[in-house]
Amino acid sequence: MTILFGKMTMDWFEREGKKVKFKKWISATAASLLLATSLVSATPVAHADEAPTRTIAEESIYDLLVDRFFNGSGTNDFDTNTQDPTKFAGGDFAGLQDKLKFIGEMGFTIASIGPIFATEKYDGSMPTSYSTIERHYGTAEEFQSVIETYRAKNVSIMVDFPLNNVSPNHEWAKDPAKKDWIASTNNGQVQWDLTNKDVQEALIKSATDFVSTYDVGGMRLTNIAGADTGFINEMIKALKDSKKSFYVISNEESDANFDASISPATADIYRNIFKNVDMDSSKLMEPLTGEKPTQIMVDSLETRRFTFDSAAENMFPPTRLKMAMGALFMMPGVPVVQYGTEIAMNGETKPDTHQIFNFKTDDELIEYIKNVQSLRNKSETLRNGDFEVITNENGLLVFTRTSDKEKWVIMVNNTSKTQRVDLTPAQIGEGKMLNGILHEEKVRINEKDVYPVILDREMVEIYQVRDDEGLNVPYMVALGLVWVIFIGFVVVIIRRGKVRRKEQGAQ
Repeated sequence: MTILFGKMTMDWFEREGKKVKFKKWISATAASLLLATSLVSATPVAHADEAPTRTIAEESIYDLLVDRFFNGSGTNDFDTNTQDPTKFAGGDFAGLQDKLKFIGEMGFTIASIGPIFATEKYDGSMPTSYSTIERHYGTAEEFQSVIETYRAKNVSIMVDFPLNNVSPNHEWAKDPAKKDWIASTNNGQVQWDLTNKDVQEALIKSATDFVSTYDVGGMRLTNIAGADTGFINEMIKALKDSKKSFYVISNEESDANFDASISPATADIYRNIFKNVDMDSSKLMEPLTGEKPTQIMVDSLETRRFTFDSAAENMFPPTRLKMAMGALFMMPGVPVVQYGTEIAMNGETKPDTHQIFNFKTDDELIEYIKNVQSLRNKSETLRNGDFEVITNENGLLVFTRTSDKEKWVIMVNNTSKTQRVDLTPAQIGEGKMLNGILHEEKVRINEKDVYPVILDREMVEIYQVRDDEGLNVPYMVALGLVWVIFIGFVVVIIRRGKVRRKEQGAQ
């Protein structure tokens, strides 16, 4: 009877041209309902402008280059060449509009879109102005529209402001009255004299004018070498005074009052730990030791791709990236992900590391990022909770995120073997259970009075600590509803089939 029942169901799906895997559908639907019931105590995300107390530690940054992301309009495609990686490829503000859903659904709260000033190179590294927007990207009106559309979906726009290394054709460099503003010219770029008060004032005015004109949520100051801390702090203060709830960061190490710190070694630390299994993870916590939240990442737009390093280790990059992303989003700090990381983009040096984004690739890693970031965005504890390491040894990492509201246990098994860690009631609490979110595993205290957490190799699990109330009633109810809905669906199909056969017989 069961075989016949299943065959009739599959026959109908085939007739309708649909291929449905029943077990997968049941599992996915039940898992979604389980996730919903397991997060009843989580705190929803609020936009920065709606919550003045929100800090950058609660954000996650998606770092992209406008020209390499998506070409949404052909009206600005002059002198473009998608076959030459050194030329403009056509990506624009219209493309950002088109792909808001893509970025938003992955859970990122800040889209860092790089420098957008008039430039002679696709990546904005040869700016010719601090006031004019690059025409390849679109118009000022289109840019403001992007800002407003993204904000409506709780995603802020951040732009780069390069303090130095501009084109010799920069409007200031071509002004004879400003010749004493130039300190040197190296590698075909102009370096300003950042000790010159006139230069400092002009840079501060240009940055604040931009922020006053366009309602961006943040600015990343780049090429800051040679600028003293006092000047940078003055610029940061001016920017923050000009707009409420405004973030200022940099991509270089500095003692200035940036909202988040960064170390040149940060990406190397994470890349070297996660590029292979059983790696020395003793330095994993180094970026987290400062007073400020740290930007944590596995690569940057200025370095080789993480995929390049993991492939060089003869490892499977998507699996390696899952390990890295699973840890990245759960640890304290500001997760920064480069565009293309979610599709395992490769490359050793730019422009090869700045490929045009391929939206037709497999979305398994994208879905993984969605799931992990969904947890982080819904739980204030996973963003701001106390952080305590239980185990950190050669790729096996177990830590907790705790607040007055809830407790989480994150296990990262970046090793070549299945691992077991016994957690005690002193670490977890009495009468508790661990509810695995990603793989749906439940861990209860055993006869030895420990919680035996077991995880296969190269996997990450995120456990929510809950009161052990025996059977998971919400899950059983949800699963029961799934079966009722499905059986009802099949009964309707069978009845329609009978009616159809009678009609055919009558003819």
